Amino acid sequence: MEKQYFNLMQFLEGYVRNYRRMNLSQLHNRSMFTKREIDYFANLGEMLGFSAFVEDSKFDKIKGRSRPMDLSWWKWDARIDDEHFLFLALHLERENAWNKDEDTIEKLFSQTDKEYIPHNVIGIQYIESAERIHYLNELVLQKNIVQKSNCLMIYRYYDAEFDLERVCAYSFNPKGLKEVRSAICKQDDSGYWYMCFNEEYIPFQNNEIVTNGVKG
Repeated sequence: MEKQYFNLMQFLEGYVRNYRRMNLSQLHNRSMFTKREIDYFANLGEMLGFSAFVEDSKFDKIKGRSRPMDLSWWKWDARIDDEHFLFLALHLERENAWNKDEDTIEKLFSQTDKEYIPHNVIGIQYIESAERIHYLNELVLQKNIVQKSNCLMIYRYYDAEFDLERVCAYSFNPKGLKEVRSAICKQDDSGYWYMCFNEEYIPFQNNEIVTNGVKG
């Protein structure tokens, strides 16, 4: 079956521009951030007509057991098959722990039965610093030679200089790296988290620097 590839960078735009709607504040713990983000993509999948499952599972041939998927979208069409899903449209993993970054990629690109090979994958991964990105992207490229999925990797890390999170997104197709976009994530004056693309945030950041310089 020919794979159905999504425009994952358009998904990224929705994720960034709708982040404030998740109503995540300084009072929420990291588990709540994970839950709200997974719920966001689960709702998106259902609105697009897919069957979305949280904590689904697929068999990992290397480990010899099933492993959980944070989120899956399955395609159903009774006109073609009224007993089985047609294909796994999306596998998403979302991870807070830095030391599990390789494990996240292993889950997204695990050796599995052909009906469990996802057409699209999204990984949302916290990392310790930007220096880790090149290594992880090389791992994605290596594994996707076999899997041939459409892939979006979203890396998030804390920038102490500007007291905000950097959000670095990389879109891959089976041929390699396709597109890169960057955003920030920070709290607004009321303590709620929002995201904004770099090109839209930099003018405000420059104004803040000028204002603070005048005050100083």
